[in-house]
Amino acid sequence: MSNQSHNSQIKVAAIQQACSNDKSASLAVSEKLVREATANGANLVILQELHATSYFCQTEDTSVFELAEPIPGPTSQRLSDLARELGIVLVGSIFERRMNGVYHNTAVVFETDGSLAGLYRKMHIPDDPGFYEKFYFTPGDAHFNDGRSGFTPIDTSVGRLGVLVCWDQWYPEAARLMALAGAEILIYPTAIGWDKTDTPDEQARQLDAWITVQRGHAIANNLPVVAPNRVGTEADPSGYSDGIRFWGNSFICGPQGELLARGDDGSECILAATVDRTHSESVRRIWPYLRDRRIDAYGDILKRVRD
Repeated sequence: MSNQSHNSQIKVAAIQQACSNDKSASLAVSEKLVREATANGANLVILQELHATSYFCQTEDTSVFELAEPIPGPTSQRLSDLARELGIVLVGSIFERRMNGVYHNTAVVFETDGSLAGLYRKMHIPDDPGFYEKFYFTPGDAHFNDGRSGFTPIDTSVGRLGVLVCWDQWYPEAARLMALAGAEILIYPTAIGWDKTDTPDEQARQLDAWITVQRGHAIANNLPVVAPNRVGTEADPSGYSDGIRFWGNSFICGPQGELLARGDDGSECILAATVDRTHSESVRRIWPYLRDRRIDAYGDILKRVRD
């Protein structure tokens, strides 16, 4: 059962920040921005992917595993304390050490009393130039030990949150499974940016694709989407490339893909918007995509390719 309040209006804030190698400094920035968002009325605050450190996946380095933490651990405790103090639902991100040799890219959700409402371990793991995440992260389990799907929304006092992470945002299956399980908001903590050697035209195409596909998930599932992304240039520790310029452009959109708030490509900021959970119900009554799904004809979706 969802632990939802009767208020259908949710004031959502997405945090867009720059990060550094100093975990305590990065977390201090996160905390400052969360406090500011809460002072302005937010009751659901969402931090970006791996906000406690620089984006270490630009290179493969075994010493980086020293940054990983268990849950509960120091960073999760700090986020828990912050959620309890401010009386908010807080979504954070942790490089999780599940056990020796098994590490995850994990989103954590804390309730207003500081309790852990749930976690989501990133399911789709990229391995591209500058984004060598398969070296560090084990994919989330297809099912939890209690049998629930890995794509299970997290119930909170502000609604049922469909939390996914970054690379998951390119997969319509992930968004759909969260929607079918009753998610009321889709959330994508993100760390994505440009290779500085790409042409301006290519950079524009990549950014437009990133925004468009997520607005498409909002439309196809009649759900709001919140996507906080980091900002700033981070050097490649190996020196192999010029590093990544994280493109910011965090945004919040409604269930018809309408943009409610959007950040720029160079500044730390707090995006805020009011989301009405009942609006999705109204939209689904006139655009009943879920009613008209032909589930009897989709069996081949479980095949790798249809050859």
